[in-house]
Amino acid sequence: MALHAGQEDAARPLSAYERQRLRNVQANAEFFASLQLFQSAAKLRQTTTKAPRQGVKRAQRAKGEAEPALRRSKRLKREDPLGVPLPEKPKPAEAPVEEHPRVPPGPIPMVPVAEEERPEQVEEFLSRWAKLSQVSLPKTEMTLPNLESYKAGLRGMALQEDGVAKVVRSRIYSVAIHPSASCTLVAAGDKEGHVGMWNLDCPVEDGLHAFLPHSRPVSCLLFSLADPAHLLSLSLDGTVRCGDVTHAVFDEVYRNDDSALSSFDFLSGDASTLVVGMWDAGVAVVDRRTPGTSTEISADLNSVTRTVHVHPVKRQYLMAAGARNVSVYDVRQLKRSGSQPAVSLVGHSKSVASAYFSPATGNRVVTTCADDTLRIFGTNCLSSVAPILATIRHDNRTGRWLTRFRAEWDPKRDDCCVVGSMSRPRRIEVFHATGALVHSFASQDHLGSVCSISACHPTRYIVAGGNASGRLHVFKA
Repeated sequence: MALHAGQEDAARPLSAYERQRLRNVQANAEFFASLQLFQSAAKLRQTTTKAPRQGVKRAQRAKGEAEPALRRSKRLKREDPLGVPLPEKPKPAEAPVEEHPRVPPGPIPMVPVAEEERPEQVEEFLSRWAKLSQVSLPKTEMTLPNLESYKAGLRGMALQEDGVAKVVRSRIYSVAIHPSASCTLVAAGDKEGHVGMWNLDCPVEDGLHAFLPHSRPVSCLLFSLADPAHLLSLSLDGTVRCGDVTHAVFDEVYRNDDSALSSFDFLSGDASTLVVGMWDAGVAVVDRRTPGTSTEISADLNSVTRTVHVHPVKRQYLMAAGARNVSVYDVRQLKRSGSQPAVSLVGHSKSVASAYFSPATGNRVVTTCADDTLRIFGTNCLSSVAPILATIRHDNRTGRWLTRFRAEWDPKRDDCCVVGSMSRPRRIEVFHATGALVHSFASQDHLGSVCSISACHPTRYIVAGGNASGRLHVFKA
């Protein structure tokens, strides 16, 4: 009879290895049994079982009974081991608070901020400025010379080493060029309220003079074409001042303690009347012939006003640029509230930094918008919607450390505008009203920064650009 596999294994005798293995298993079992692990675990569970918590009643203090004094160490009581009080710790110095103290009302003398300037040197500069302004300026007619000859004139301009100088202490917000046909005098306004003057016809160390007529950024500077001895400046501190070189003072023309000012323009041809723009959506008409610093007209335009500009021919019209709005208003129709524009320039998708009429006819307007576009509008008719004549793609993302670009027309032509550029190598660009690039001012050796603000001489081939460190770069023929 055959046996199964299991029965065969049981009948087969164990080997020596298997017998030793069984003995080891039996010995281990006896060893663990002697430890009594299961009994010890049961006892441990019994000893660690939490007893039911019993509430502890706090003794209630009788009503009116004084609370016992807490014990404090001598260190906490600021006493030495003998009980003598320690000196009080000095209070930490408070962080300085940045303030902009307003310049006091009234005229401010033309005294340079640099203490090392010699009085006779300043007097000579002011005398030179006064003599330049006494010369009658030629009446220029906008004849629009051939574009090719204009390009040739631009190509003949260059930036030399002596055409770069630090004129003011900090970031430049505005630039103006004196209209003299014989001398090159450039002014710049900076973030701290300085107005710097630079006479390029003398050595740099003798031609630079800085004054402090304001306490906040000087966002607009204009020489009076009717009387170039007057340099008018507007600041965010709420004041408009006239630098009168004949009396060596900065007279106060207008003061607004309730609103920051943004820009201004001459409303009348003789520069006796100004239109002043305010950041809180208002404009004011100021007559310099009226005693005091009050306004003739105040109007609310219902939009932030960054720049204001007067039509060169129909001077009753002014243009205001702000958030996304660019509108032309009739000064005669301005109201304290609810003023309605005569023409609106639509098409901007972001905030507009500036808008300016073309200098001869006012038939065009150039705007600079944060949507990276320069736009040319047709404004020959001020009773309907202004059409867009050209759009120019232009990087206007200057960021917080650079002054925003403001494309402005070259006063010598009615169809070419000048604007700074973010492109490398750094440059200042000139565009035609058709959108074509006319010229780029650049210098590999002397221009390595962004010139956010630029200005052109009204009759000569001179362009000045200001950067964020207070330097002016002057290209000239």
